[in-house]
Amino acid sequence: MIKAVLYTHILAATAWIGGSLLLFALGVLLRDKTAQKQVYAHLGPLYGYFETFWLIVLWATGLTMFFYYGFPGVLSHAPDSELAKLMHVKLMIVGALTLLTILHMTIAFKTHGIERTKIQNILSRGSSLAIFLLNLVIIWYAIGIRDALG
Repeated sequence: MIKAVLYTHILAATAWIGGSLLLFALGVLLRDKTAQKQVYAHLGPLYGYFETFWLIVLWATGLTMFFYYGFPGVLSHAPDSELAKLMHVKLMIVGALTLLTILHMTIAFKTHGIERTKIQNILSRGSSLAIFLLNLVIIWYAIGIRDALG
């Protein structure tokens, strides 16, 4: 059972990060602003629902494994262990990523089809870049946790 949960977690992470990489690449490589707006206008809402689904799956499978493997006990009884430190940082980053995703999605859905204000643009692009970078950091910590588990 837990192997299926782990597999689903990895699949969800692949979908989440793969989508993030695609949109990041489009934002960087698609220089024609008109084409970029058209692509995002069509792809954006679909991507938002797709990513929301996978983020929920990541949370559900992550929490399942968190409790299955006894991480609450590790965090409370061995807080100075390498495993606890890695998990603590990863949880903080996942929390930040989730909040940034909520901010980004709120702006994206609120402004779909209309011109964004300067602050909305800054927050949307900034949160998008931060999500992209945090994804890479989370992968790093996930590998560290896996290594610490042996």
